[in-house]
Amino acid sequence: MTNAHQAPNSRIADLVRAGRVRVALYPPQYAKDPATGELRGWTIELGRALAARIGVEFFPVEYPTPPKAMDGLKAGACDVGFGAMDESRNTEIDFSPPVLQFDFTYLVLAGSSICSVTDADRRGVRIAVVRNHASTLCLHRIRKHAELITAETPVMAFDLLRTGQADAWASTRPALSEYSAKLSGSRVLEDYFGANFTAMTVPKGQAQRLAYVSEFIEEAKASGLLHRAITQSGWRGVHVAPPGYPTAQE
Repeated sequence: MTNAHQAPNSRIADLVRAGRVRVALYPPQYAKDPATGELRGWTIELGRALAARIGVEFFPVEYPTPPKAMDGLKAGACDVGFGAMDESRNTEIDFSPPVLQFDFTYLVLAGSSICSVTDADRRGVRIAVVRNHASTLCLHRIRKHAELITAETPVMAFDLLRTGQADAWASTRPALSEYSAKLSGSRVLEDYFGANFTAMTVPKGQAQRLAYVSEFIEEAKASGLLHRAITQSGWRGVHVAPPGYPTAQE
């Protein structure tokens, strides 16, 4: 990104006055080095680039779950965030053009008879889900037979699967791939039950900030900044979203 846009801009005048942009983050959007506390990930790189474009400090605000991050954004504790685009959230926050496109699928244990998303939606199958996660909202709309067991965080959902209290865990392919490495023999299904987009988010009613952020996102996609951030983060199963807004979210 260039410095051409660091001149005063009325659309983000409040952020310039504050001298920082507070970015709401939640796992697995980023990782923290256990020894140094350093934050890493594509959201960190994108947040830093946004702050540099504005000419202010990047100030990450960590939350344990997507709902907590959304609450922080709505309460004014953060200026922007990242979240999966879902129509159920349109009354609470506004979305930039999409940043990433990713699949919703399942993680299953070694030896599981579940080999496809169709196998997962059967009577007697227990699927671990994270409360209010975009994949969970999608699954609620299409699930016919399987039982959904709700957890508050990804770690808790993983534990339901690991301890045999669930037969599968529904989430995004990148997150499931990361957790699969921690569970010998487990596998992420090849097919998927839905797809969604992650976008940058702003509080409702912040039209000028949204316009500025949307412009930044389109530049990040076009310049290759976003692709580099994803590649460096090691995320698998995600793609840079196409320009503009999607015509469908599943």
